[in-house]
Amino acid sequence: MSDPLAAPLARLHAEGRLRVWSLAVTIFGDAAAPRGGALSMADLTRLLARLGAEPGAVRTAMSRLARDGWVERRRAGRRSYYSLAPRGLEESLAAAPRIYAAEPPEWDGRWTVAFSADGEAPAGFRRIAPGAWIAPGDAPCEAPGIFTIRGGRGAPPDWARAALSPPPLAARYAALVAAWEGFAPPGEPEAAMAARTLLIHDWRRTLLRDAPLPRALRPAGWPGAAARALVARLYHALLPASEAWLDGCEAAPGESPPPAGPALHARFGGPSVHPDQELPAIRP
Repeated sequence: MSDPLAAPLARLHAEGRLRVWSLAVTIFGDAAAPRGGALSMADLTRLLARLGAEPGAVRTAMSRLARDGWVERRRAGRRSYYSLAPRGLEESLAAAPRIYAAEPPEWDGRWTVAFSADGEAPAGFRRIAPGAWIAPGDAPCEAPGIFTIRGGRGAPPDWARAALSPPPLAARYAALVAAWEGFAPPGEPEAAMAARTLLIHDWRRTLLRDAPLPRALRPAGWPGAAARALVARLYHALLPASEAWLDGCEAAPGESPPPAGPALHARFGGPSVHPDQELPAIRP
């Protein structure tokens, strides 16, 4: 029988050297955080091995994350357990609303334009000219040396739409859809957890390159809409089996992770928000 993870794993490894620490961040932010934030090193090593990571690379990655203050390690006899440190929990909570949103943010028709002489782009802004960036709404921008103008109303012209949603970003969303649209979620718990990790890792790396733009500002046929709908449907299809895998893990000696709260099943607006229907067409 063919491995259901063969195609997404090939996609992950085709993008260059495997960043095990980044996969671990995905696991903690997506799977561990809703269930107390802790996992044993043995469980992490087993799951990451399913994704092609060697045990030595997992140890190195976790040491790096602990050194950077993202996780905390504790020992119980010969076993090690890792949990989200305050910094890791804070960053996970900050990114979650964007990653698991059911829809893009609303827009009030206003703009913020930022100017800087040193060429540093403010977070969440898109470049529209040398030293000038734009963001929808009353976007915060507190970096030193940045001058902002807020105001204006109405839809942007085509040149502004192109600056806000560049073709390389559209290509990344389209590639994500092409890679996952034929995927059949496995029912075996470890395979489901591995697939869930790969899916959210792929989505997170694509989404966080993008600005949080309202749908009204996207070009027609924007592939990010199809990508969000697909990821949401697959995510909820993978939840039952992947949560069963977590039920068999250890968060502390002899203790499984605590059950997840309702917020887990409300991600992407819940399974009813993106029902199993035809995806929006992706226009070239």
